[in-house]
Amino acid sequence: MKLINKKNKSYSQVFQLFTEEEWTKTSKNFNKNISTFFTGKKNEVFVNTTEESIIYFIGLGKESIQNFEVQQVAVKFSQTQKKSLKAVSTLVLGNFVDQKQFEEFIKGLLIGTYNYPFDKNHPFWNPAFEIHFENLSQKKLDVITQKAIALANGQTACQEWLNKPANLKNPDILSLYLKNLAKKHQLKYTVFNRKKCEELGLGAYLSVNQGSAYDAAFTILEYKTTVKNAKTIGLVGKCVVFDTGGISLKNHENMHYMKSDMGGATAVLGALIYASEMQLPINLVVILPITDNSISEKAFLPSDVITAYNGKTIEVLNTDAEGRMVLADSLSYLSKNYKTDLLIDLATLTGSSVRMFGDTCGALFSNNEELKNTLIKTGDRTNQRLWNLPLWDIWKDDIQSDVADLKNISMKPIGDCIVAAKFLEQFIEGHSKWAHLDIAGVAFGSVGYAKEKASTGFGVQLLADLIENYH
Repeated sequence: MKLINKKNKSYSQVFQLFTEEEWTKTSKNFNKNISTFFTGKKNEVFVNTTEESIIYFIGLGKESIQNFEVQQVAVKFSQTQKKSLKAVSTLVLGNFVDQKQFEEFIKGLLIGTYNYPFDKNHPFWNPAFEIHFENLSQKKLDVITQKAIALANGQTACQEWLNKPANLKNPDILSLYLKNLAKKHQLKYTVFNRKKCEELGLGAYLSVNQGSAYDAAFTILEYKTTVKNAKTIGLVGKCVVFDTGGISLKNHENMHYMKSDMGGATAVLGALIYASEMQLPINLVVILPITDNSISEKAFLPSDVITAYNGKTIEVLNTDAEGRMVLADSLSYLSKNYKTDLLIDLATLTGSSVRMFGDTCGALFSNNEELKNTLIKTGDRTNQRLWNLPLWDIWKDDIQSDVADLKNISMKPIGDCIVAAKFLEQFIEGHSKWAHLDIAGVAFGSVGYAKEKASTGFGVQLLADLIENYH
């Protein structure tokens, strides 16, 4: 896709954007019968054809439309019109559209090309597809092109890895991909196998990995900017490539969806790709603790007591509370070995957060008011919403153990997402700006490109926006 500031005499394909108000103002310039079918409402599309061209009238809804809604409209348009769209020079009309709205429109067109398995066969990825738009300078259009392509690359990588079936993303396959990605983007790549993890004392992570047929792959990726005195953000993504629940076996009925238990990691991966391609002036330290949670004669057992990386002991009451085990070591390893201005972990962690919020928003926990507010605002802006929940010390009583420092669940049937967050807080080593995002309900769900539940890409735009605007 190319964006060009020009206007030819004629076009065989035109995208004309309207809000409801804009249509009311200008409908008199068109065949009056069109108003029977088109009023500018959100997601309305009317195809007007002449001998020379096909004109798509695209409704954006009310004039007060938010930027993310423009992206939503473009995503849907891209998905639903794929078969009729052509890879040709295309004029976009909409004098009322500002720069940010146009940027969101272009991002949406590209993000909407995703389906599984992803290949760039959508007309919008064809080099012959050009968008001509006169209202912005070429310089501004070039920036929008770069941003839209970087975001689409990050988000499609996120969706692709989450949608892959378990046998196509075992730890070895994912590790090879990350190694090649690091080479491509000049990232520092470090991976610890089981032997190295044992030496380092990453006991909580290893407890989950010990039942696996695959070696441990505790992975660290570092993106460094050349900008002096840049801030550093630490990101951790839960990366359980398939979660059986272990010995505390999950219900079989929806277990195939447990390929989605690496939703935190794929969100982080997408944001890392965006930051790298955009060469953002920030440093990132990313930890992806890769493993599956399997059942074997070596698998960890309920009642095991495990020593974590920071020396704390954990009584395992449920092997399906494995996400907090791998995150515990990841958080304390990052805190102890790197100096970061922010520390954020993302995880498809608890059924509790799904029961609370469904697919509406993620659960947010933070020990820092400023970070909490920044994340909530960023979530509202990108429509990857978060709702803040408390981290009161009273919840700490629920994870006290008789045989260890902590237990990995409370055994009470209430508030498990809060208990999990309180558990993780014991492993941040006093970091003063930490946030935990439980995205279990929002990472995988109903989408426009698939019949079944699939990856929503939640978290990529949230993190990309946060990283881009954090100075």
